[in-house]
Amino acid sequence: MKKYTKISITTNPFDPETLSGFLWELSPEGIEENDYSLTLYFKENSIDPLPQVISLLKQKQEEGLFLDFRTESDTFEDKNWNEEWEKSVGVIKVSDKIVICPSFKHYSPSHEEIIITIDPKMSFGTGEHQTTRLVIRLLEKHTPKNGFVLDAGTGTGVLAIASILLGATSAIGFDNDEWCLLNAQENVETNKLTEKIEIRLCEISSIPEDNFDLILANIQKNILLPIAHELKKRLRPSGKLILSGLLTTDFDAIIEKYSSIGFHLIERMDMDEWIALVLKL
Repeated sequence: MKKYTKISITTNPFDPETLSGFLWELSPEGIEENDYSLTLYFKENSIDPLPQVISLLKQKQEEGLFLDFRTESDTFEDKNWNEEWEKSVGVIKVSDKIVICPSFKHYSPSHEEIIITIDPKMSFGTGEHQTTRLVIRLLEKHTPKNGFVLDAGTGTGVLAIASILLGATSAIGFDNDEWCLLNAQENVETNKLTEKIEIRLCEISSIPEDNFDLILANIQKNILLPIAHELKKRLRPSGKLILSGLLTTDFDAIIEKYSSIGFHLIERMDMDEWIALVLKL
């Protein structure tokens, strides 16, 4: 049974948006926001994440972001994750059209609403985080009708699922985490889309298809920069790319890199300190 490390963080003053913004740099499996703390989840391995968390917090404390902080660390087996999420995850109205609802909650949609059923477990992509909401809102405008979509770093599979429900014909979602593979496959099955969505356990370099109409990559700047060419190679001429997992401070570096290989920006959407970009060849 896999084990995970849970690190709870409180600061004075407590600014969850700023905290989560820089804590995502440590690549946790997920961040849960509570009333007075943030909880980070890491897969347990030979490297203890707590010293890295404390080091980054000390750095930000020295920069004056907060006066003091406190951390608590614990480990648990992945079988407890469902219970954790069932206590905290609710129905999320991403937009006027899209609602994300876990299977253990009841929601009666209006005539116009599209329901996506997601049980997040340990995967990123619950609809709570700003970047997931940004991408889904952009998908409402940019999903190619009858198109072919690639979801890079699929997590729960929510973006691949959303693209199909918004009009795409087929999608491939991939992730390099086995847990995400299983979680995304379960969510695809729950939404009855197994004939339209394929989930793969691999890296972008192992995707042989090169004819996607739209590629989604809600990851992080430090990953989006080195895989820029890999994403471009898999996109049709005049295809679109939606990038997120980005802070406002990442904008210049991302635009410089992607414009240098032929992309141009057609839309930017902001939410708090997070951004999502639509690029086109």
